[in-house]
Amino acid sequence: MFVPIKDLGLEVFVDADFAGNYDKSDTQNSDTARSRHGYIIRYNGCPIVWKSQLQTEIALSTTEAEYTGLSYALREAIPIIELLKEMKREGFDVTDSQADIHCKVFEDNSGAVEIAREHKYRPRTKHLNNKLHHFRSYVDNGEVTIHHIDTKEQPADYLTKPLNEEVLVPLRRTIMGW
Repeated sequence: MFVPIKDLGLEVFVDADFAGNYDKSDTQNSDTARSRHGYIIRYNGCPIVWKSQLQTEIALSTTEAEYTGLSYALREAIPIIELLKEMKREGFDVTDSQADIHCKVFEDNSGAVEIAREHKYRPRTKHLNNKLHHFRSYVDNGEVTIHHIDTKEQPADYLTKPLNEEVLVPLRRTIMGW
């Protein structure tokens, strides 16, 4: 049974596994070079959306795989933010830890966190601009904040790769609110 924690608001946990299925013996199959990302969107501590997906494009670095996962997760979270804002305007009892609807995003890759927070030109990542930076205005106006999370505490980790029972059981308890 889920018990909402009213002070948590909207949270997004994102992880990616950079080319985790790469098979150097099968060079004809480019699918083995694709990365997998996963995310969990929680509201007041209760999971409402989760997804694990093989990325459609081949990422060139761990940071790019993580940032791609972050972008896809926020494509899912931004409509939820807008729905919560509208519900609040219309008088529904929408609880949140701040006066306005706010989304905290947790990412365990420091490069992806920096790209999401800092708007500066990077020659190696300029190809990300058009496809993946759609959420920047939400970061700029404070509706979305990006936070680093330790890999060991990342609940979305199990959505990207197989984990042993020792790692999986505590994550499952966290996700399920046990």
